[in-house]
Amino acid sequence: MDKNQRQTTNLPNNLSILRLMLIPLVVICLCFPGRTGSFLAALFFGLAALTDLLDGFYARRYRVVTTLGKFLDPLADKLLVSATMITLVTLNRIPPWVVMVIIARELAVTGLRSIAAVEGQVIEASTLGKYKFIFQSVTLICLCLHYEYLQINFHVVGMVFLWVALVLTLWSGWTYFRITKKVLF
Repeated sequence: MDKNQRQTTNLPNNLSILRLMLIPLVVICLCFPGRTGSFLAALFFGLAALTDLLDGFYARRYRVVTTLGKFLDPLADKLLVSATMITLVTLNRIPPWVVMVIIARELAVTGLRSIAAVEGQVIEASTLGKYKFIFQSVTLICLCLHYEYLQINFHVVGMVFLWVALVLTLWSGWTYFRITKKVLF
């Protein structure tokens, strides 16, 4: 089996591809009014977020990290979070300025990593960045659910998590800027 076949047939890459394929389902389900669409959107988002945890764990544990995977995994994460947040803005479930800040941070960090890569440096994902993704995921699952279930108002819970996710997003972004400055200058 040649290198290209190994990259496209390994489990972590397939999980990243599955995550990309779940994004339209999340967005479509959010567009259906009422509890059912919101519940399904949260379910699909949760499944997509779970694939992120599984693909990274599996790739590192079994040493099947590929160039394709290094590209697909962060791309799928950013698209999943961005598409879901933008859709939630259209539904008035999340403040637009928060989404703009989070997406701007993602683009800035991606740019920094790209510059570092051109210079032959690799800036690994930080632990703080992983916590950021977990809090963003919990936030978005709650905001997708939106309604009250089991006497829990998931919109309110989601908004609380959103502020924590925003702080972690900014903090981890600042950390990447500091690391990149040390690596490149």
